[in-house]
Amino acid sequence: MRIDPEIYLVIFGKMNDRLKNGIALSLIPQIIVVKWLGSYPEIIERYYSHGLYPVFSWFFRTLFGWIPFSVGDLIYACLFLLAIWYILVRKKHILQRPKIFLRNIVLVLSVAYFTFHLLWGFNYYRQPLTSSLGLKETYTRDDLLVLTKKLIEVTNQLQWQINKDTLNRVEIPFSHREIFKKTVQGYQDLHRQFPFLRYSRPSVKTSLFSTLLTYMGYGGYLNPFTNEAQVNRKIPNFRFPIVAGHEMAHQLGYSAENETNFVGYLVTLNNDDTYFKYAATAYALGYCLIEIRKTDEAGFKKLYADLNAGVVRNFEEMKDFWKAYENPMEPVFKSVFSTFLKANNQEEGIDSYNRIVSLLVTYHEKYPLSQP
Repeated sequence: MRIDPEIYLVIFGKMNDRLKNGIALSLIPQIIVVKWLGSYPEIIERYYSHGLYPVFSWFFRTLFGWIPFSVGDLIYACLFLLAIWYILVRKKHILQRPKIFLRNIVLVLSVAYFTFHLLWGFNYYRQPLTSSLGLKETYTRDDLLVLTKKLIEVTNQLQWQINKDTLNRVEIPFSHREIFKKTVQGYQDLHRQFPFLRYSRPSVKTSLFSTLLTYMGYGGYLNPFTNEAQVNRKIPNFRFPIVAGHEMAHQLGYSAENETNFVGYLVTLNNDDTYFKYAATAYALGYCLIEIRKTDEAGFKKLYADLNAGVVRNFEEMKDFWKAYENPMEPVFKSVFSTFLKANNQEEGIDSYNRIVSLLVTYHEKYPLSQP
């Protein structure tokens, strides 16, 4: 008996549609399961952040770390061009069958959601860094003032130690590659004090999209699908070591932005290089001064007046850099990112970056900041 080949096409076409529909519809139970598992941070910490995730992270950093350019950026660019090509070529079909197009979009989102959480995203639900460091959760205003004054003292000393004057800003003389290498060494040194911050198989690069990142207001990002740490090559070297340390902390599985900010500070502060120490203390000082300014403008001005002119010039360098790239779309990009963070267990969204102050104060209560 002969069977028309077109019957097979119809049968497999329907099976293909059923599979696509199933994958698309699985997005809803995926979200439910992720939120349910996220309510058990101890389980996430033990079985994912210290179990499954390090295997994925090690594999992708080994696979892509030796390549001098960002593979993840190229993949994103190709996917973007492919999406544009699909819309242009299939425009008539999309207009005729909009439900199928919508289904396909949900299908892609479903696959991306699953892959994102498998490879990195469950880290959003792990235990807080304060648990690993044994830190308090709260601090007083007096505690903040004590640390801020100490940071002013140390930052001024480091600035003078580097420049031998108080007037000129610090110019970090290293290339991006040298900064990456020194940051990796900083993690190796820090690992001796905190074994859970062990970093191996480096995969940190400057982003191919650095100009776009600058207009969006970002210093870098982690590609969760290739585990490459991307740093904006345009940012001044004064801030580059901190951002490199921040993005590498994401590779270690720390997702909360205040925590990666803090780890970036910690690894830069504990580096043997004086330029790195200066970049770290000035970074922490900036956050502490901003926190004081929220409730005490006069107190902020008094503290700010105690800074060496060279330190002030470094702060102005960063301010002028970001101001040069201000554009109407930047608030939109940041709003989208803030919404993304809120959807991933960071209730304060982009404002969570500022919560580094609590970690700074409570950490230095336990480990006092030493003189340079």
